[in-house]
Amino acid sequence: MEWGGEGSGMGSPNGGQLGPYRLLSQLGAGGFGEVHLALDTEGRTVAVKVLHPHVAADSLALTRLAREVETMRRVRGPHIAEVLDASLSGQYPYIVTRYVQGRPLSSVLASHGPIQGEDLLRLARGLAEALESIHRAGVVHRDLKPANVILADHEPFVIDFGIACAQDAASVTASGAVVGTPGYLSPEVLEGAEAGPEADVFAWAATLAFAASGRQPYGSGPPAAVAYRVVHHEPDLSGVPDWLAPLLREGLQEDPGSRPVAAELVARLDSIAPSVADAAPPTPAPLLAAPIPHDRGPDRYDGRPSRRHHADHVRDRDAVPTAISGETTREWKPRRVNNRLRSVEEARARHRERIRRRWVIGTGVFAGLIAASASQYFPEVSLLILVLYGLGVLIDAGFGLLAKSRTRVLVDLAGGAGVVALWAVLSSVFSPLTLLLAVGGVLFLLTIIALAS
Repeated sequence: MEWGGEGSGMGSPNGGQLGPYRLLSQLGAGGFGEVHLALDTEGRTVAVKVLHPHVAADSLALTRLAREVETMRRVRGPHIAEVLDASLSGQYPYIVTRYVQGRPLSSVLASHGPIQGEDLLRLARGLAEALESIHRAGVVHRDLKPANVILADHEPFVIDFGIACAQDAASVTASGAVVGTPGYLSPEVLEGAEAGPEADVFAWAATLAFAASGRQPYGSGPPAAVAYRVVHHEPDLSGVPDWLAPLLREGLQEDPGSRPVAAELVARLDSIAPSVADAAPPTPAPLLAAPIPHDRGPDRYDGRPSRRHHADHVRDRDAVPTAISGETTREWKPRRVNNRLRSVEEARARHRERIRRRWVIGTGVFAGLIAASASQYFPEVSLLILVLYGLGVLIDAGFGLLAKSRTRVLVDLAGGAGVVALWAVLSSVFSPLTLLLAVGGVLFLLTIIALAS
C-alpha cells in the first residue's frame, strides 16, 4: 500500500491517496493513530483513522483488532457513525468511519448551557437507541461521554463506538490500565473489572446528567478524586428534571446488575415522552446557534472542505481535551493516588480493623472461659489469665491512643471489662467440665478468624 500524490509521509498526508480514499486534511492525532478527512470513490466525505507504526507493527494486535472491526462493521443505527471500511494489512492499516458534520455535545453545553425539555428527551432517547444497536451487535463502546456525542440538526450521533475496545485489543494500553474518562467510567471498571454493556449504561446516565444540569454528577477535579467519588459517593443529580432523574439514578447504580439495559431505557423514555412534550415550554432559540447541514448518509463533498468542521469527534481519545473542564480520555490506572491504590488500602485497613475487633472479642471470650474453668481448682492460674489478658488490651489501647483511634480504645477497654464480667458469671454458674467444652468451640471460632485475617 503506497501513499500517492503530495505529502507521502505520515506527518503531512494532505492530498495523499490511501487505498481508494483521497486524504484531504488531518483532523486529529493521538496514541492510536491519525484521523483524516477523506473522500471515497463516490466523492463522499469519510473519516479515515490511520494506525500509528507501533500499532501497525504488532501482528498479534492487528489480528485481534481485525476481529473487533468485523464486529463493529455489523453495527448499524440512525444515531451511530458506523464503521464503513477497514484495511489492516500493508504498511498503513486504517479504519474508515462515517463522517458526521456537527458539534460535540461538550461544545454545545459550553456555548449554550444545559439542555432542557424535548431536546433533552431527544438526546436521551437517541443515545439509548445507539447503545441498543451497539450492544445488539456484541460491541461495548467503553468511552461514551459528551465529547463522543455529535449533535447535528438536534439529533445525537455516537462516534468512536468500539474504538476503545479496539484500542485495548491493539495493546496500546499498559498492563492493568483502563481506557476511559473518570466520571463516565463505571465503578466496576475503575476497580479493574471488564467493561460490559452495563458500563455503557452508566456512562449514558452520567452524560445525560451533565447535559441536563451542566454539572458533572461526580464533581470535577483531579481524575483520581473523581474516580474515588464514583466508587464511594452518590451522584449529584440536582438540576436534573423529575421525569429523567429516576432513570439516571438507576443507570448510576453501583451494582451493574441493577442498571436497566439499553432497550429498557428506550421503552421507558417512549412512555414518558407525551408528558415531557406537554410540560415543555416553548424554546426561544434552537439548541444550536445555527443549523448545521446534515443528511442521514455520508456527507457529499462539494469541492470546498470547510475547516469549521469540528474535529473532536474523530480525534483519538487519549489526545485532545474537550471544551468542558479538560475532559480527556486516557489510560487510567484503577483508583491510583500518589502511586498507591488508596481506596484498596482503605478497604484493607477497614478489613484489618474488623478482624482486630473480632480477635479482641474472641480472645476475650476464650480467656474468660479458661479463667472460669480454672477458678475452682487453680485460682492462681485463673487470676494470671485475667491479668495477662488485661495487660494485652491495655497495650493495644495504648497503640490506639497513639493512632488517635477512639474506637479501638473503647473496644479494648470494653473487652477487658467484659472478660472480668464473663469470668465472674461463668465461674459461679457452670461447672469446669461444661466450660472446657465451650473452650473447644471458641478455639474453633478463633481458628476461623485467624485464617480470615
